Amino acid sequence: MDWIILLIGSVCEVGWLVGMKYADGFTRFWPSAIMVFFMIASIGCLGVAVKTIPAGTAYAVWTGGSIAAVAIVGVLLFHEPATPLRLASVLLIVAGMVGLRLSGVE
Repeated sequence: MDWIILLIGSVCEVGWLVGMKYADGFTRFWPSAIMVFFMIASIGCLGVAVKTIPAGTAYAVWTGGSIAAVAIVGVLLFHEPATPLRLASVLLIVAGMVGLRLSGVE
């Protein structure tokens, strides 16, 4: 269950970063408020997950998941380039996260 909470935290971090883009330097209230909500939710999920998942593993998966997801969201939502090297790099991040999960450390 903590792995699912950790992945939810990664998704919340994506919400935080997308909100940051729309907050326009904290000049827009609602995107800024949504960003703060997702920041708190993301860190809260990480805090719950580290109760049973080693902190280093949890942090690597939390940030790795959000990095990979933000790269994909950037391509889909913000029309950032989807070069083969960029997509391969995202796959390597995901492979690293899977490897950490399968390492049996809990």
